[in-house]
Amino acid sequence: MQPEPSVPANGIILPRLAPPTPDTTPCMPTATPRSSTYVGRFAPSPTGPLHFGSLVTAVGSYLDARRAGGRWLLRIDDLDRARNVARATEGILEILEKFGFEWDGVVTRQSDSLPRYAESLERLRAMRHVFPCSCSRREMADSALARDGARLYPGSCRDRPGRIQPAYAWRARVAGTIEFTDLIQGRQHEDLESEVGDFVVQRADGQFAYQLAVVVDDHDAGVTHVIRGADLLCSTGRQIYLQGLLGFETPAYAHLPVVVNEAGEKLSKQTHAAAIDLANPARTLGNALRFLGHPSPAELTGAPVAHAWQWAIANWNLARVPRALQAAG
Repeated sequence: MQPEPSVPANGIILPRLAPPTPDTTPCMPTATPRSSTYVGRFAPSPTGPLHFGSLVTAVGSYLDARRAGGRWLLRIDDLDRARNVARATEGILEILEKFGFEWDGVVTRQSDSLPRYAESLERLRAMRHVFPCSCSRREMADSALARDGARLYPGSCRDRPGRIQPAYAWRARVAGTIEFTDLIQGRQHEDLESEVGDFVVQRADGQFAYQLAVVVDDHDAGVTHVIRGADLLCSTGRQIYLQGLLGFETPAYAHLPVVVNEAGEKLSKQTHAAAIDLANPARTLGNALRFLGHPSPAELTGAPVAHAWQWAIANWNLARVPRALQAAG
């Protein structure tokens, strides 16, 4: 998404939709900013141990919540069960505790929210905001690429009549543009039809898509600020769109630079990112703060991790975070 010059006072510009046509593109409800009560969250997936890139995201979201005197929630995004690793959740909690993170309330899991996702999908069906799709990946192989690298849906099933089969996926019917101001990356603009296309909200195998699940999760938890990696910046337009369709309020968004390796690849299980070394949490936390534009003073070197947190919370400022989509860790 390309930044644009002017920034509105409230940081969010509501979606502008094309005029609706009967039964195909109904009018979308208005999404509005939340109140001033701050609720942040960190939502790792249990696909392996936390790496430095995950820690950076956790640190940024935690500091922004604590600096604002707000709450910080912990959610395990375990929706994709095929990718989940046994005991990875326990490992994530152990690392967070070792680094001195203190979350509010109980740890939640997406796998406990399947009835809520089904309820929200049914609402979208009833309002005709979604449609069944039988297109295979092979049928879409020649389609143009969307911003996230996926194939842009050509609209083959959008207005196709016929009986719904169990093997059909469900896609959101998009229209218009989304504009919002990211608190780090600046003003963003996305044309839903030409840059995103009708996107999946439930796969043909019955699994709910991330875009729908995270929108429902954040709404149900009362999340007001989403601080996460810039690799998810291209998902934000779709999530704001779904928030509007479901009548949910829109949180503020800030996308931190993604940590990449020497080859320019995002740290992940697929790129063999090393697990976080627990031998010296204070030093590793200092490295994360430096990456986020908040180098800690020399006198904190070797100090207890609690002292580092105290300094970081007092000095945290989103304006100091580099305005970049990625950077080497």
